[in-house]
Amino acid sequence: MNDPAFTLLLPYLQNAPATSLWLADENLLAHQVAPRSTIRMLGNRLDLVESARHQGWQADWSDFDFSPIADASIARVIYRVSKEKALVHHNINQALRVLRVGGELILSGDKGEGIKGYLDRSRTLFGGQGEIEKVSANCWRGVFTRPEEPGAALDDRHYQTLRPACKDERFGYWSKPGVFGWDKIDKGSAFLMAQLDSFLAELGTSPKSVLDLGCGYGYLSVQAARLGAPITATDNNAAAIAACRRNFAEHGIQGEVIPASCGDGIQGPFELILCNPPFHAGFSVEDDLTERFLGATARLLDRRGIAAFVVNRQIMLERRAASRFRRIQTLAENGSFKLVLLAEAKSGA
Repeated sequence: MNDPAFTLLLPYLQNAPATSLWLADENLLAHQVAPRSTIRMLGNRLDLVESARHQGWQADWSDFDFSPIADASIARVIYRVSKEKALVHHNINQALRVLRVGGELILSGDKGEGIKGYLDRSRTLFGGQGEIEKVSANCWRGVFTRPEEPGAALDDRHYQTLRPACKDERFGYWSKPGVFGWDKIDKGSAFLMAQLDSFLAELGTSPKSVLDLGCGYGYLSVQAARLGAPITATDNNAAAIAACRRNFAEHGIQGEVIPASCGDGIQGPFELILCNPPFHAGFSVEDDLTERFLGATARLLDRRGIAAFVVNRQIMLERRAASRFRRIQTLAENGSFKLVLLAEAKSGA
Protein backbone atom coordinates (compact mmCIF):
# COMPACT_ATOMS: atom_id res chain seq x y z
CA MET A 1 0.00 0.00 0.00
CA ASN A 2 1.56 3.26 -1.16
CA ASP A 3 1.31 6.37 0.97
CA PRO A 4 0.40 9.53 -1.01
CA ALA A 5 2.11 11.79 1.54
CA PHE A 6 5.35 9.83 1.20
CA THR A 7 5.11 10.03 -2.60
CA LEU A 8 5.49 13.81 -2.27
CA LEU A 9 9.02 13.25 -0.95
CA LEU A 10 10.24 11.06 -3.81
CA PRO A 11 11.68 13.86 -6.00
CA TYR A 12 13.65 15.15 -3.00
CA LEU A 13 15.00 11.67 -2.27
CA GLN A 14 15.92 11.07 -5.89
CA ASN A 15 17.87 14.31 -6.31
CA ALA A 16 19.21 14.62 -2.76
CA PRO A 17 22.57 16.39 -2.44
CA ALA A 18 25.51 14.86 -0.63
CA THR A 19 25.10 14.48 3.16
CA SER A 20 21.30 14.24 3.18
CA LEU A 21 19.29 12.58 5.93
CA TRP A 22 16.02 10.64 5.56
CA LEU A 23 13.94 10.28 8.73
CA ALA A 24 11.95 7.11 8.16
CA ASP A 25 9.51 6.51 11.00
CA GLU A 26 6.45 4.65 9.77
CA ASN A 27 6.95 4.68 6.04
CA LEU A 28 6.92 1.22 4.51
CA LEU A 29 9.25 0.73 1.59
CA ALA A 30 6.45 -0.27 -0.75
CA HIS A 31 7.76 2.29 -3.21
CA GLN A 32 11.05 0.38 -3.59
CA VAL A 33 13.06 3.59 -3.75
CA ALA A 34 16.50 2.96 -5.26
CA PRO A 35 19.21 3.51 -2.62
CA ARG A 36 21.29 6.67 -2.86
CA SER A 37 24.82 6.89 -1.56
CA THR A 38 24.27 10.56 -0.71
CA ILE A 39 21.48 9.78 1.78
CA ARG A 40 21.63 8.22 5.23
CA MET A 41 18.42 6.85 6.74
CA LEU A 42 17.57 7.14 10.42
CA GLY A 43 14.66 4.97 11.60
CA ASN A 44 13.12 3.71 14.83
CA ARG A 45 11.54 0.53 13.43
CA LEU A 46 13.92 -2.38 13.14
CA ASP A 47 12.00 -4.06 10.31
CA LEU A 48 12.10 -0.88 8.25
CA VAL A 49 15.81 -0.34 8.83
CA GLU A 50 16.67 -3.97 8.08
CA SER A 51 14.60 -3.84 4.88
CA ALA A 52 16.38 -0.65 3.84
CA ARG A 53 19.80 -2.17 4.52
CA HIS A 54 18.83 -5.21 2.45
CA GLN A 55 18.00 -2.87 -0.43
CA GLY A 56 21.39 -1.17 -0.13
CA TRP A 57 20.62 1.92 1.95
CA GLN A 58 22.89 3.25 4.68
CA ALA A 59 20.48 3.01 7.62
CA ASP A 60 20.77 3.44 11.40
CA TRP A 61 18.30 2.12 13.98
CA SER A 62 17.66 4.19 17.11
CA ASP A 63 14.95 6.16 18.90
CA PHE A 64 15.79 9.07 16.59
CA ASP A 65 19.05 9.75 18.36
CA PHE A 66 20.70 12.58 16.45
CA SER A 67 23.61 12.91 18.88
CA PRO A 68 26.18 11.30 16.52
CA ILE A 69 25.34 13.94 13.86
CA ALA A 70 27.34 17.14 14.09
CA ASP A 71 25.77 20.59 14.06
CA ALA A 72 25.37 22.22 10.65
CA SER A 73 26.61 19.11 8.81
CA ILE A 74 23.57 18.11 6.73
CA ALA A 75 22.42 19.58 3.42
CA ARG A 76 18.85 18.22 3.37
CA VAL A 77 16.52 16.46 5.82
CA ILE A 78 13.55 14.56 4.35
CA TYR A 79 10.68 13.59 6.66
CA ARG A 80 7.18 12.24 6.26
CA VAL A 81 5.69 13.21 9.64
CA SER A 82 5.05 10.58 12.32
CA LYS A 83 1.85 9.96 14.26
CA GLU A 84 3.23 11.14 17.61
CA LYS A 85 3.28 14.95 17.98
CA ALA A 86 6.17 15.03 20.43
CA LEU A 87 8.27 12.92 18.05
CA VAL A 88 7.49 15.19 15.10
CA HIS A 89 8.55 18.23 17.11
CA HIS A 90 11.71 16.44 18.27
CA ASN A 91 12.68 15.55 14.72
CA ILE A 92 11.99 19.06 13.39
CA ASN A 93 14.05 20.60 16.20
CA GLN A 94 16.92 18.21 15.54
CA ALA A 95 16.69 18.79 11.79
CA LEU A 96 17.22 22.50 12.43
CA ARG A 97 20.30 21.73 14.53
CA VAL A 98 22.00 19.42 12.04
CA LEU A 99 21.19 21.44 8.91
CA ARG A 100 23.81 23.82 7.62
CA VAL A 101 22.73 27.40 6.91
CA GLY A 102 20.88 27.28 3.61
CA GLY A 103 20.10 23.57 4.03
CA GLU A 104 16.56 22.29 3.49
CA LEU A 105 13.96 20.50 5.58
CA ILE A 106 11.34 18.75 3.44
CA LEU A 107 8.14 17.81 5.30
CA SER A 108 5.03 16.02 4.08
CA GLY A 109 1.92 14.57 5.66
CA ASP A 110 -1.82 14.22 5.65
CA LYS A 111 -4.35 16.81 6.81
CA GLY A 112 -5.81 14.40 9.35
CA GLU A 113 -2.37 14.00 10.96
CA GLY A 114 -1.99 17.71 11.70
CA ILE A 115 0.42 18.45 8.85
CA LYS A 116 -0.84 22.03 8.44
CA GLY A 117 0.07 22.83 12.04
CA TYR A 118 3.50 21.24 11.67
CA LEU A 119 4.15 23.22 8.51
CA ASP A 120 3.08 26.52 10.08
CA ARG A 121 5.22 25.92 13.17
CA SER A 122 8.17 24.86 11.04
CA ARG A 123 7.96 28.04 8.98
CA THR A 124 8.08 30.08 12.19
CA LEU A 125 11.00 28.01 13.53
CA PHE A 126 12.86 28.52 10.26
CA GLY A 127 12.42 32.27 10.43
CA GLY A 128 9.75 32.39 7.75
CA GLN A 129 12.11 30.82 5.22
CA GLY A 130 9.82 28.25 3.65
CA GLU A 131 7.19 27.39 1.08
CA ILE A 132 4.04 25.41 1.90
CA GLU A 133 2.08 23.64 -0.81
CA LYS A 134 -1.28 21.85 -0.80
CA VAL A 135 -0.66 19.08 -3.31
CA SER A 136 -4.01 17.28 -3.08
CA ALA A 137 -7.22 17.40 -1.05
CA ASN A 138 -5.47 15.92 1.99
CA CYS A 139 -1.71 16.00 1.40
CA TRP A 140 0.61 18.92 2.03
CA ARG A 141 4.32 19.50 1.59
CA GLY A 142 6.68 22.13 2.96
CA VAL A 143 10.22 23.11 1.96
CA PHE A 144 12.07 25.16 4.59
CA THR A 145 15.53 26.75 4.39
CA ARG A 146 17.78 26.89 7.45
CA PRO A 147 18.30 30.56 8.41
CA GLU A 148 21.20 32.01 10.37
CA GLU A 149 18.83 33.10 13.14
CA PRO A 150 16.04 30.51 13.74
CA GLY A 151 13.04 30.85 16.01
CA ALA A 152 12.34 29.18 19.35
CA ALA A 153 12.41 25.37 19.48
CA LEU A 154 9.11 23.48 19.26
CA ASP A 155 7.73 21.80 22.39
CA ASP A 156 8.75 18.13 22.11
CA ARG A 157 7.64 17.20 25.66
CA HIS A 158 11.22 16.12 26.41
CA TYR A 159 10.78 13.38 23.83
CA GLN A 160 14.00 11.53 24.60
CA THR A 161 13.30 11.19 28.33
CA LEU A 162 11.71 8.12 29.89
CA ARG A 163 9.23 9.05 32.61
CA PRO A 164 6.66 7.46 34.95
CA ALA A 165 3.73 7.23 32.55
CA CYS A 166 0.92 5.17 34.11
CA LYS A 167 0.20 2.75 36.94
CA ASP A 168 -2.22 0.12 38.17
CA GLU A 169 -2.95 -1.25 41.63
CA ARG A 170 0.47 -2.91 41.93
CA PHE A 171 2.97 -1.37 39.54
CA GLY A 172 4.09 1.86 37.96
CA TYR A 173 5.31 1.82 34.37
CA TRP A 174 8.00 3.93 32.76
CA SER A 175 7.45 4.94 29.17
CA LYS A 176 7.77 7.84 26.74
CA PRO A 177 6.26 9.32 23.59
CA GLY A 178 7.08 7.14 20.60
CA VAL A 179 5.82 3.93 22.25
CA PHE A 180 2.35 2.82 21.12
CA GLY A 181 -0.15 3.69 23.89
CA TRP A 182 2.80 5.03 25.88
CA ASP A 183 0.86 6.71 28.72
CA LYS A 184 -1.92 4.20 29.38
CA ILE A 185 -2.55 0.56 30.13
CA ASP A 186 -3.90 -1.16 27.04
CA LYS A 187 -7.35 -2.60 27.71
CA GLY A 188 -6.64 -5.73 25.71
CA SER A 189 -3.47 -6.44 27.65
CA ALA A 190 -5.28 -5.84 30.94
CA PHE A 191 -7.97 -8.32 29.84
CA LEU A 192 -5.31 -10.93 29.05
CA MET A 193 -3.70 -10.59 32.47
CA ALA A 194 -7.06 -10.73 34.26
CA GLN A 195 -7.60 -14.12 32.61
CA LEU A 196 -4.04 -15.40 33.07
CA ASP A 197 -4.64 -17.76 36.00
CA SER A 198 -7.53 -19.53 34.29
CA PHE A 199 -5.52 -19.60 31.08
CA LEU A 200 -2.55 -21.24 32.79
CA ALA A 201 -4.82 -23.99 34.09
CA GLU A 202 -4.77 -25.22 30.49
CA LEU A 203 -1.01 -25.67 30.76
CA GLY A 204 -1.33 -27.73 33.91
CA THR A 205 1.95 -26.50 35.38
CA SER A 206 3.88 -23.31 35.95
CA PRO A 207 5.79 -22.26 32.82
CA LYS A 208 9.56 -22.36 33.03
CA SER A 209 10.08 -19.80 30.24
CA VAL A 210 7.97 -16.88 29.00
CA LEU A 211 8.10 -14.79 25.81
CA ASP A 212 6.41 -11.37 25.57
CA LEU A 213 6.07 -11.01 21.80
CA GLY A 214 5.65 -7.36 20.79
CA CYS A 215 6.29 -6.13 24.32
CA GLY A 216 5.79 -2.36 24.02
CA TYR A 217 6.87 -0.76 27.29
CA GLY A 218 6.61 -4.14 29.00
CA TYR A 219 3.22 -4.28 30.74
CA LEU A 220 2.70 -8.00 30.09
CA SER A 221 6.23 -8.82 31.22
CA VAL A 222 5.89 -6.91 34.49
CA GLN A 223 2.59 -8.62 35.22
CA ALA A 224 3.88 -12.08 34.27
CA ALA A 225 6.96 -11.77 36.47
CA ARG A 226 4.91 -13.18 39.37
CA LEU A 227 5.10 -16.57 37.63
CA GLY A 228 8.76 -16.77 38.66
CA ALA A 229 10.01 -17.79 35.20
CA PRO A 230 12.66 -15.92 33.18
CA ILE A 231 11.03 -13.60 30.65
CA THR A 232 12.23 -12.66 27.19
CA ALA A 233 10.60 -9.50 25.83
CA THR A 234 10.94 -8.34 22.25
CA ASP A 235 9.78 -5.47 20.04
CA ASN A 236 11.00 -3.76 16.86
CA ASN A 237 10.45 -0.18 18.06
CA ALA A 238 13.53 1.48 19.59
CA ALA A 239 11.52 3.56 22.08
CA ALA A 240 9.64 0.46 23.26
CA ILE A 241 12.90 -1.43 23.83
CA ALA A 242 14.28 1.42 25.94
CA ALA A 243 11.11 1.67 28.02
CA CYS A 244 10.81 -2.09 28.52
CA ARG A 245 14.42 -2.34 29.66
CA ARG A 246 13.77 0.42 32.21
CA ASN A 247 10.73 -1.44 33.55
CA PHE A 248 12.71 -4.68 33.80
CA ALA A 249 15.30 -2.81 35.86
CA GLU A 250 12.73 -0.97 38.00
CA HIS A 251 10.88 -4.16 38.95
CA GLY A 252 13.85 -6.54 39.10
CA ILE A 253 12.51 -8.79 36.36
CA GLN A 254 14.60 -11.83 35.53
CA GLY A 255 15.19 -12.06 31.79
CA GLU A 256 16.20 -9.92 28.84
CA VAL A 257 14.77 -7.42 26.36
CA ILE A 258 15.80 -8.06 22.75
CA PRO A 259 15.13 -5.90 19.70
CA ALA A 260 13.61 -8.06 16.97
CA SER A 261 10.99 -7.79 14.25
CA CYS A 262 8.09 -10.17 14.98
CA GLY A 263 10.43 -12.47 16.89
CA ASP A 264 13.00 -12.81 14.10
CA GLY A 265 16.28 -14.10 15.50
CA ILE A 266 14.82 -14.99 18.90
CA GLN A 267 15.76 -18.48 20.09
CA GLY A 268 13.18 -20.69 21.83
CA PRO A 269 11.42 -22.72 22.77
CA PHE A 270 9.14 -21.04 25.33
CA GLU A 271 6.48 -22.74 27.41
CA LEU A 272 4.31 -19.62 27.51
CA ILE A 273 4.02 -16.91 24.85
CA LEU A 274 2.01 -13.76 25.56
CA CYS A 275 1.02 -11.49 22.70
CA ASN A 276 -1.19 -8.47 22.14
CA PRO A 277 -0.25 -8.10 18.48
CA PRO A 278 -0.14 -4.71 16.72
CA PHE A 279 -2.04 -5.55 13.58
CA HIS A 280 -1.51 -2.05 12.19
CA ALA A 281 1.94 -1.20 10.86
CA GLY A 282 2.68 2.48 10.50
CA PHE A 283 0.09 4.36 8.46
CA SER A 284 -1.34 1.26 6.81
CA VAL A 285 -2.66 -2.17 7.65
CA GLU A 286 0.06 -4.68 6.87
CA ASP A 287 -1.79 -7.78 5.72
CA ASP A 288 0.99 -10.22 6.53
CA LEU A 289 1.69 -8.86 10.03
CA THR A 290 -0.74 -11.34 11.56
CA GLU A 291 0.94 -14.18 9.71
CA ARG A 292 4.37 -13.08 10.89
CA PHE A 293 3.34 -13.12 14.57
CA LEU A 294 1.62 -16.47 14.17
CA GLY A 295 4.63 -17.87 12.32
CA ALA A 296 6.99 -16.70 15.05
CA THR A 297 4.76 -18.24 17.70
CA ALA A 298 4.63 -21.58 15.90
CA ARG A 299 8.44 -21.58 15.64
CA LEU A 300 9.15 -20.51 19.21
CA LEU A 301 6.48 -22.39 21.16
CA ASP A 302 7.52 -25.47 23.12
CA ARG A 303 5.74 -28.59 21.87
CA ARG A 304 3.90 -28.79 25.20
CA GLY A 305 3.56 -25.02 25.61
CA ILE A 306 0.68 -22.62 25.04
CA ALA A 307 0.37 -19.14 23.56
CA ALA A 308 -2.12 -16.49 24.66
CA PHE A 309 -3.18 -13.97 22.00
CA VAL A 310 -5.54 -11.16 22.91
CA VAL A 311 -7.13 -9.51 19.88
CA ASN A 312 -10.10 -7.38 18.91
CA ARG A 313 -13.23 -9.52 18.67
CA GLN A 314 -13.58 -8.71 14.95
CA ILE A 315 -10.18 -10.17 14.04
CA MET A 316 -10.54 -13.73 12.75
CA LEU A 317 -7.38 -14.97 14.43
CA GLU A 318 -8.72 -18.51 14.81
CA ARG A 319 -9.15 -18.91 11.07
CA ARG A 320 -5.70 -17.49 10.31
CA ALA A 321 -4.07 -19.73 12.92
CA ALA A 322 -5.64 -22.93 11.59
CA SER A 323 -2.79 -23.64 9.16
CA ARG A 324 -0.18 -23.47 11.94
CA PHE A 325 -1.75 -24.93 15.10
CA ARG A 326 -3.74 -28.07 15.86
CA ARG A 327 -5.29 -26.66 19.00
CA ILE A 328 -7.05 -23.30 18.81
CA GLN A 329 -9.52 -22.26 21.45
CA THR A 330 -11.21 -18.99 22.40
CA LEU A 331 -11.08 -19.12 26.19
CA ALA A 332 -12.65 -15.78 27.10
CA GLU A 333 -14.13 -12.67 25.55
CA ASN A 334 -15.82 -9.47 26.52
CA GLY A 335 -17.49 -6.73 24.52
CA SER A 336 -14.22 -5.69 22.88
CA PHE A 337 -11.61 -8.44 23.07
CA LYS A 338 -11.13 -12.18 22.99
CA LEU A 339 -8.40 -14.37 24.44
CA VAL A 340 -7.30 -17.13 22.08
CA LEU A 341 -5.19 -20.14 23.09
CA LEU A 342 -2.80 -21.57 20.51
CA ALA A 343 -1.00 -24.87 21.04
CA GLU A 344 0.45 -27.89 19.24
CA ALA A 345 2.20 -26.17 16.33
CA LYS A 346 2.07 -28.16 13.12
CA SER A 347 5.34 -29.43 11.72
CA GLY A 348 6.84 -26.97 9.29
CA ALA A 349 4.31 -24.26 10.19
